[in-house]
Amino acid sequence: MEFLINITINWGPDMDEEKKSELSVLERRIAAQHAEDGHLVRMWRVPGRQENWGLWRASDPTEMHRIISSLPVWPWMDVRVHCLADHPVDPAGGTGGGAVAARRNADQ
Repeated sequence: MEFLINITINWGPDMDEEKKSELSVLERRIAAQHAEDGHLVRMWRVPGRQENWGLWRASDPTEMHRIISSLPVWPWMDVRVHCLADHPVDPAGGTGGGAVAARRNADQ
């Protein structure tokens, strides 16, 4: 399953800079591992904000929750998860065949 996830980091005003730095380094290392494992597919930064959008994959919503909630920065995250489904006009295809397959079929 694919999930579009929006994460906003809300560091407290009293957050120790050294702790924040340590957590950020650890977060990046774990994110790299999630990418290697195929869970983190893409990540986009929102300019000027402590916010990102990511395309994630997991076998089900429970696994996705386990992955996100295990991140070191989890206690400071505001997370919004959108479960995604295939769309019949998706140019990439998906399981629905996509717009490209529909055009091919129409041309035959």
